[in-house]
Amino acid sequence: MIRFSLKCPSDHGFESWFQSGAAFETLRAAGHVACPVCGSTGVEKSLMAPSVRPARNAAGKPDLSTPETDAEKALAELRRKVEETSEYVGLDFVTEARRMHEGAVPERAIYGEARLDEAKKLVEDGVPVAPLPFMPQRRTN
Repeated sequence: MIRFSLKCPSDHGFESWFQSGAAFETLRAAGHVACPVCGSTGVEKSLMAPSVRPARNAAGKPDLSTPETDAEKALAELRRKVEETSEYVGLDFVTEARRMHEGAVPERAIYGEARLDEAKKLVEDGVPVAPLPFMPQRRTN
């Protein structure tokens, strides 16, 4: 995904996300990119500057393991709670969740990994699952 700064012939500035530069051009050529203020489809890219985040510590190297924002802190707390109170079952998540749902094994809190099509099938079959907003520790850098 890429974010472009855009403007219309009336000089209204706005931003929008696109799958790629080519996707923007295709949508613009078809008249599907319009100014949110005046509705003009004569939209063009405007000058953009990259968004660079300053380093998190005085040494100039970011300490990515220490949460900085409230959202990062909340996510770190959620991860800590999930890891403390649940069993990581890895790639066996789908099988284990289905076995618990069918009563073949006792219910317990688990988390793991599943392909999107497998997770959708669990939901369709009424198995109570939810995606987590983080990857398991073994999968992170």
